[in-house]
Amino acid sequence: MRILYMANNWLGWQSLLLLKSWGVELAGLVIHPPERRGYGEEIIAAADLAPERVFLADTLEDPAVLKRIAALKADMALSVLFAYVLRPAFLGLFPRESVNIHPAYLPHNRGVYANVWSIVERTPAGVTIHYIDRGLDTGDIIARRQVDVEPIDTGKSLYHKLELAALALLAETWPLIAAGQAPRLPQDKSQGSCHRARDVEKIDHIDLDKSYNARELIDILRARTFPPHAGAYFVENGRRVYVSLQLSHQPGETTEPAD
Repeated sequence: MRILYMANNWLGWQSLLLLKSWGVELAGLVIHPPERRGYGEEIIAAADLAPERVFLADTLEDPAVLKRIAALKADMALSVLFAYVLRPAFLGLFPRESVNIHPAYLPHNRGVYANVWSIVERTPAGVTIHYIDRGLDTGDIIARRQVDVEPIDTGKSLYHKLELAALALLAETWPLIAAGQAPRLPQDKSQGSCHRARDVEKIDHIDLDKSYNARELIDILRARTFPPHAGAYFVENGRRVYVSLQLSHQPGETTEPAD
């Protein structure tokens, strides 16, 4: 099976290395533009494709680009942490459809920052492999795996847990996808949640004159702890002061304390 691979960040790189180790044939690669790219050079090097088979993500609505991608005759497109909405003209190019690896336990936390919202809203965390439809992470589910959120998890530590879970789920599921035997579980689009990038702006500003439930405030601060990225903040003397948390279990404690 020939795939068009679309990816970004560490998970996109590591997933590509797995696919290559299994002998999956790459018809082409779609990569984020430089200003939005993570691990881009590693992904390009791992793909090892001629320049004319590498495309920028922000050109996928260009008819000339779509024509070049169609000429590659890929059977399927595979998306990993790909931050661009795919339109019907693109999705229609692949006889075996397009598949996405999403770092959330769908239908919870469609969209972005699933690691943040699983902590803040206390929704199930996990990873899902699903078919791509016209909605935002609303396609039929192939497989999903839940990931535990611990009290000491931050947005960063949970994100890394989700990366590892996604790799394991890809390894488990890919043989069924390649054989055309992957299951399909339709999502109930009325259930779950969806978040846009701007939604974190609603929680990032900690109002020093507002009363917060202690659990709510700690969850916001730890969810937005992802150094070196800025997260939650308060304003003092007209300047933002950013806050991050460092959390740990009691040393030597291995069980839950008695009530």
